[in-house]
Amino acid sequence: MGVKVELDPSLTEIEVTVRAPGASAELTALLARLDPPRLTVFRGTEAVLLDPAEILRFYGEDKEVRAQTAEEVYTVRLRLYELEERLDRRVFVRVSHSEIINWKRVRALDLGLAGTIRVTLDGGLAAYVSRRYVKKIKEVLGL
Repeated sequence: MGVKVELDPSLTEIEVTVRAPGASAELTALLARLDPPRLTVFRGTEAVLLDPAEILRFYGEDKEVRAQTAEEVYTVRLRLYELEERLDRRVFVRVSHSEIINWKRVRALDLGLAGTIRVTLDGGLAAYVSRRYVKKIKEVLGL
């Protein structure tokens, strides 16, 4: 893949043109990274569109799925397994039966707990990797 950059002072915003010989998995992945799909979440009856990068974690609570950002908690009308299928697997990692975290928002890992891992996200929010997912997380970390 070649990258060509042209500077044009007459432009008011960045413009990206992608040229490809045909449709491919690589093209699809590139387009998703350039313009990630926004996620519809709910604040009461109000629908809100969020960039997935804003979300710290998704978790189950009171038979509903919640999306937590640094500022607010929203309701999501998808199940965790549906989110897991839709979200970028390099960014969002399932850490337990009831929680998916944004790996890019992880600030610290505490491996000292017996059989589990404590994950600290932005803002000091803590999540715990369940025993079932510890091996997967250690593989991601190269431990």
